[in-house]
Amino acid sequence: MTPGPPHWDRLRVFLRPYTGRLVFILSVSLVATALNLVQPFISKLLIDSALLRHDMNALVRVAALMFFAGVAGFLLNIVSSYRYVKVSAAMLFDMRVALLRHLQSLSPRFYARFRLGDLMSRLNNDVSEVQRVSADTLLSVLSNVVFLVGSVGMMLWLNWQLFVLSILFVPACLYAFSRYQKRLAAFTKRLRECGADLGSLFVETILGMRTVVSMRANEHEVARFKTRNDAFVRTLLDVQMASFLTGALPGTILNASTATVFLYGGWLIFQGKMSIGTMVAFMAYHSRLLAPVQTLMGMMANLASAKVSLGRIFELFDTPVEVQDAPDARPIDSLHGHFQLQDVAIRFDRKAVLENVTCEIPAGSLCAILGPSGGGKSTLADLLARNLDPDSGRVSLDGHDLREIELYSLRRQIGVVLQESIHFHATLRENLRYGKLDATDQEVLMALQ
Repeated sequence: MTPGPPHWDRLRVFLRPYTGRLVFILSVSLVATALNLVQPFISKLLIDSALLRHDMNALVRVAALMFFAGVAGFLLNIVSSYRYVKVSAAMLFDMRVALLRHLQSLSPRFYARFRLGDLMSRLNNDVSEVQRVSADTLLSVLSNVVFLVGSVGMMLWLNWQLFVLSILFVPACLYAFSRYQKRLAAFTKRLRECGADLGSLFVETILGMRTVVSMRANEHEVARFKTRNDAFVRTLLDVQMASFLTGALPGTILNASTATVFLYGGWLIFQGKMSIGTMVAFMAYHSRLLAPVQTLMGMMANLASAKVSLGRIFELFDTPVEVQDAPDARPIDSLHGHFQLQDVAIRFDRKAVLENVTCEIPAGSLCAILGPSGGGKSTLADLLARNLDPDSGRVSLDGHDLREIELYSLRRQIGVVLQESIHFHATLRENLRYGKLDATDQEVLMALQ
């Protein structure tokens, strides 16, 4: 597979249809963040302008300002969060549909070499992980960054010396986070692979349940499950420890700066160089400063996990489509059914399945092809329905090379009945109509007869 551009850049195609709605959501979120940012400063007004001066009118005004700022910020946060989750869910739905359509266009060669459990893990677990992170994290990144920048600005304005003292431990915090975040990304990728191994084992065991029971291999399958589950649990514990150290250790280091701020700020008050209201407001911003830093660090861990999932998703997108319409392909309305194969050869993972096959199947004839399992009978059927293209040679229908006929036009007139029939979880009528969704009840009855 040819690697595509960085995973985050490739999300733009899914984000583009929602640009207008995202701009509105981000604008609302910025206003809500600004209202939350002003609340610690209101506490300074409460102490210095109202409580210490025993001014009842000022107390009422400050209390009203605090109330309305809190209510407005709460309502705007609800609006932005609700709308953002809705947009992110729609965007991820588009991604899932695009991935499903891409998988529908891939040839049997892809499904022969790709484990079904791994495929289901990517479709379900990885897309769900991206959806969880996009719903819980990305909007919060913006609000926390804005709040962090605003808090820094307010702290510098209140007392720049105290601010410098409060950030002395930040470099150590960032070092600890960077170190364990890299470990977390590696463990997360391994966890996804172990989960895919488990999923593949379950799928194989369930599909082959009759064989397992008839061969009395029950305990053998349990032992296989235990081996893979033990590997999954070990990796899960590694992820848990790395995740804890990524989030908790930097937070513990940051909390050490709080004690230093208490000491120096108290000394400034004793010296009459800072008011109590300024100290309270500064501590409010300082305590809120730790929260967005810790939150952003945790979000970085989530984004690392989402990046792993995106990599696994886009690996599927990067799988080339082998069978597709040629630029000059044309539709054919009616077919007689005269097939010809000329020197056809096809390989699966460098192993020849068909080689130098030449034959002719006249229209209206009944042709039976016999051979051992793996001899190429199903592959031949895939060639006639153009689910596969030969590596060399030519397959023609009524004198037309199949690659010259539009796929939709071809498959609309060719049916393939497999040895192992697939019944969808739907009514019998819906299953019967699957090949022709607009079939009338009379046509369904005729098919049954």
